[in-house]
Parts: sequence; structure tokens; C-alpha cells
Amino acid sequence: MGLIKEFKEFAMRGNVIDLAVGVIIGGAFGKIVDSVVNDLVMPLISAIIGKPDFSSLYIVLKGTIVEGTPLAEARKVAGSSIFAYGNFITIAINFMLLALVIFLLIKGINTLKKKQEAAPAAPPAPTAQEQLLAEIRDLLKK
Repeated sequence: MGLIKEFKEFAMRGNVIDLAVGVIIGGAFGKIVDSVVNDLVMPLISAIIGKPDFSSLYIVLKGTIVEGTPLAEARKVAGSSIFAYGNFITIAINFMLLALVIFLLIKGINTLKKKQEAAPAAPPAPTAQEQLLAEIRDLLKK
């Protein structure tokens, strides 16, 4: 029973739960970035370069494959060796966009933290003794 109790205490710590939430949000955020890359960025890059789909870019190193064969079918050809660089290009662009978004997010958070630190703290309210002394001072002035 001690092992279960220990595991429960470990799993219920704030750091573990925060990490789990971060992983879940990160997975969802990754899907958003994938969509941005595949649905927005890649069509623009493809329009400039002239290739509609990077994932189908490959070079045949060994064997004979008909030009224009999709990558999935080209990989099935027996005795062929394929250098598939198109998928790498897509993943590299995806990574760069994700890194840029995370950089901007962290930069924004740091800017907000600096603004909070720069805001002067309200002066503490005078204690009862200080208030009494201030009243005595004011009465003496009169």
C-alpha cells in the first residue's frame, strides 16, 4: 500500500499536474501549427516554387520509378531506394513556425512581467501607532 500512496502523492503534486496540462495543450497547439503550415504557408510557398505538395518531393537513388508517382506508391516499388526530402522540408518549416510562435509568446509574457515589476507598489497603510502620532502632530500644529 505504501507504493500506491507514494505514487498518489507524486501524481497529485502541482508540478506533475501542470506538466500534464502543458503536454495536452502542447499537443493541441502542435495541431494548430500543423494546420497553419499545411493549409496556409505551404500553399503560398508551393505557388512560388511551383510544386503543389512538398511531401511528394523525392529523388530516386536506385531503381526505376515513373516520374510523378506519389511517394507512398514509389516506396512500394521493389528494389528501389528513395531520398524523400519533401517531408523534411515540411517538418522544418513547421518547426521554425512553432519556434517563432513560442518565442513571441515568451517575449510577450516577459514584457508583461517587466511591466508588473515596474509598477510601483502602493505604500503600506500607516499603522495604528503612526496614525495616533500623526493626529497628535496635527493637534500640536493647531
